[in-house]
Amino acid sequence: MAKDKKTNAARILDREKVTYRLVPYEVDPDNLAADHVAESLGEPIERVFKTLVLRGDRTGLFVCVIAGNREVDLKKAAKVSGNKKAEMIAMKELLPATGYIRGGCTAIGMKKELPAWFSEEFTSFPEVFVSAGQRGLQLAVNPEDFIRVARGTLADITTWFREATRNDG
Repeated sequence: MAKDKKTNAARILDREKVTYRLVPYEVDPDNLAADHVAESLGEPIERVFKTLVLRGDRTGLFVCVIAGNREVDLKKAAKVSGNKKAEMIAMKELLPATGYIRGGCTAIGMKKELPAWFSEEFTSFPEVFVSAGQRGLQLAVNPEDFIRVARGTLADITTWFREATRNDG
């Protein structure tokens, strides 16, 4: 990939001398879910991480990076971030707040650096996949390096996807 085609996140990793790979995948605009990304990459879903932006009632915006097969536990996320309550931000707020769109959000290179918490599973693999800052492009990176660059913290912030899914039918 040509240097001028790199994302802000890739340029930041270059500056920090972090080894990574840019891995393109086919985007389905109707399915931006982590399971589709994992399938497109031919990788297990537990190695593909999604970046979520939340708002705490005391601290404001913060980031949670969790495995594709997990859900953020809002109570746990609120507690580790110093809040009583937390909620996902509205989709329309994502671009103005971070500079990223849904399906292309990553914990580094945002408009303003936000506090970041990474689920404990993030360091379970020697290499993980996170968005490179645009749809259709992932970073394959060492998790410890990525946490360091994001100035993040490991924390218990998730629950299993099946536990968090409601049956509204």
